[in-house]
Amino acid sequence: VQLQASGGGLVQAGGSLRLSCTASGSNLDDYAIGWFRQAPEKEREGVSCISRNDASQYYADPVKGRFLISKDIAKNTVYLQMNGLRPEDTAVYYCVAWSPAYCSGYNLPARKDYWGQGTQVTVSS
Repeated sequence: VQLQASGGGLVQAGGSLRLSCTASGSNLDDYAIGWFRQAPEKEREGVSCISRNDASQYYADPVKGRFLISKDIAKNTVYLQMNGLRPEDTAVYYCVAWSPAYCSGYNLPARKDYWGQGTQVTVSS
């Protein structure tokens, strides 16, 4: 599967952005899809995940209540709606597909994962 992330940009604090992750070469719903981010000089962190058939979703504590992950099967696309953006949300955001197709499957040593290119999100104060 190939993943194409888009939707990043520059926004003021309190603003919103919607990231898109479009898959090609495979059915996106065969995988769990997650968003990770990495800010300069910080470790990469998981932000959100949606499992196959939307059976479960995960949000990291810093984004709970502000970010919403969703899926459009017809478009083979996963979205990350980001509201109430803060300067600390500034990072490169990556979408990732993995199997087994549930969110906690990312923690398995035997997982297979596929990364898209990142999209830059910059939040000004």
